[in-house]
Amino acid sequence: MKELIPYITLAPLAGFAINGLLGWRFKNKQIAGIIATLAVTVSFVIACGLFSEMMAAEPEHRAVHYKLMDWIAVGNVNVGISYLIDQLSIIFILVITGVGALIHLYSMGYMKGDPGYARFFTYLNLFIVMMLQLVMADNYLLTFLGWEGVGLCSYLLIGFWYEEVKNGDAAKKAFIVNRIGDFGFLVAMGVMLAAFGTLNYAEVASSAASLGAGASVLTVITMMLFLGCTGKSAQIPLFVWLPDAMAGPTPVSALIHAATMVTSGIYLVARSNMLFALSPTTLTVISIVAVCTALLAAIMALFQNDIKKVLAYSTVSQLGFMFLGLGVGAFTAGVFHVLTHAFFKACLFLGSGAVIHAMHHEQDMQKMGGLKKYLPVTFWTFLIATIAIAGIPPFAGFFSKDEILWKAFSQGSPFLWAFGAIAALMTAFYMFRAVYLTFFGKERFDAHHHPPHEVGASMSIPLIVLAVLSMGAGLLGVPEILGGSEKLHHWLEPVLGRGEEIAASSLGSHGEGLEIPLMIVSVVIALIGILIATRYYKQRTTLAQNERKLGGLYKLSYNKFYVDEIYDAAIVQPTYAASNSFLYKVVDVKIIDGIVNGLASTAGVFSSLMRKLQTGLVQNYAVMIVIGIVVLIGYVLIF
Repeated sequence: MKELIPYITLAPLAGFAINGLLGWRFKNKQIAGIIATLAVTVSFVIACGLFSEMMAAEPEHRAVHYKLMDWIAVGNVNVGISYLIDQLSIIFILVITGVGALIHLYSMGYMKGDPGYARFFTYLNLFIVMMLQLVMADNYLLTFLGWEGVGLCSYLLIGFWYEEVKNGDAAKKAFIVNRIGDFGFLVAMGVMLAAFGTLNYAEVASSAASLGAGASVLTVITMMLFLGCTGKSAQIPLFVWLPDAMAGPTPVSALIHAATMVTSGIYLVARSNMLFALSPTTLTVISIVAVCTALLAAIMALFQNDIKKVLAYSTVSQLGFMFLGLGVGAFTAGVFHVLTHAFFKACLFLGSGAVIHAMHHEQDMQKMGGLKKYLPVTFWTFLIATIAIAGIPPFAGFFSKDEILWKAFSQGSPFLWAFGAIAALMTAFYMFRAVYLTFFGKERFDAHHHPPHEVGASMSIPLIVLAVLSMGAGLLGVPEILGGSEKLHHWLEPVLGRGEEIAASSLGSHGEGLEIPLMIVSVVIALIGILIATRYYKQRTTLAQNERKLGGLYKLSYNKFYVDEIYDAAIVQPTYAASNSFLYKVVDVKIIDGIVNGLASTAGVFSSLMRKLQTGLVQNYAVMIVIGIVVLIGYVLIF
């Protein structure tokens, strides 16, 4: 199967090219969706074949290198277009192509009748290509190519319905905020080149190991890489783009902002685990930022009424959990939560899309209610995914989230665990609040024209598959203390094991014998959140009035802590003002334009003087020739 590795990216690239060049000419627009879906499915089948071969091989022989061509050769630096398929990258490849294929299938029904149907699938295929490039690369520069590519695709997909100004603004916001983080990635690569003379993952890790823990150059590199991750993976302070990104079509939210793009930062840290393990300062920073992000985003999600906004802030919060695992050196736990989160959050987003589709594009949960009888498949799949994200055993989210909380306690501090547990309680509350507002209680919508109806097979099949995975994926990481074999940990050990050992030795370990009690506490906490949501939302009708009684907490949550307003007042407006009053009127008009216009004026002055020498009179030219001859003769006689 090694010779088929290039086709993992070439298949969706072909789909992108066909739909991009010919899609607008298809009389049957569904052909574009079929081509795009088949292209991603081909990639998934190839990835499954590779995964099967890797499982059959010995652990030390599972990694596969595939070099397509040399790319950049400058001095001692040589960067190739080369792929590394190992235990870590194959997990992400399977998620990207598997979940991606399901979302493509779902989109065929969701986007049916949209005038930009072929264009949508063109962008979607290009996104898959770039995401695969990101996780398959064997060097930082090729990863950065995919990194920037998914940023471009997210801009195109978020602003897909560009006729509405708010959609274009959301796309620009995502693009600009991500560029801030990308600057950190660029600086990190520059420092790597200066310090190690290479951008190859294995060579950088080897060089870093020779420096030892705490080296200042490693701290700079990892801090800059983490800055890049805060942009792509929506951590404080660069998380503000992701909630606004819900302006794009719902399948975009499911693919980019739940299962793939936003996990790029987790992949980068996990792939660079040796560097981060040798940088305890950076790990501490990651832990603090992560737990603050998880807690803040959970509070913001508490009283949102837009069903997609609830899921957006939930995604930010869950990404905080993933980074919390990475920050305490539990790289496998972070990747495990990426895997489970991809299933249940994609299911939730697609379920919300089914609700929005049935409600004729209504997204306000205050205007829903009682949809359980109209949308039985959507309800049950949404409920299963909600139980999974709430952390109730034996669903997938329980095992991955509980492992992160346990590692936060044993390799971090009780405070990290406590804040994480509070965020978990709020997760259970706001997710079941969404379930009750949407599917239970009194019907708060007008159905006399078009009553809500269940979605078709192309949309319901992905929901069912993802719901099943939301229930069973946790079995890959059942801890030994519960009788499990921790299959995922053993699978990833050749890639992440050494980094975890170094991190554990620097961070220490404590809390022996408390894993089971803390596990029980986390389940109880989740149940408390569910019970509170049940008590106040299952049958209530005066919802908004009851929530407003909470006063300050409600206002802070509903208005997202006024973060956007603070950023606008502290950064955006001063930047606009400085740009208009100084950068434009002084730097641009007076300095830059002054230099350009000054050079033109100077050229004009000299031209006017030279022009006077060209009179057109032969006598004048003869005089000038004589004068020139006299000067030359005088020069020769004197010197």
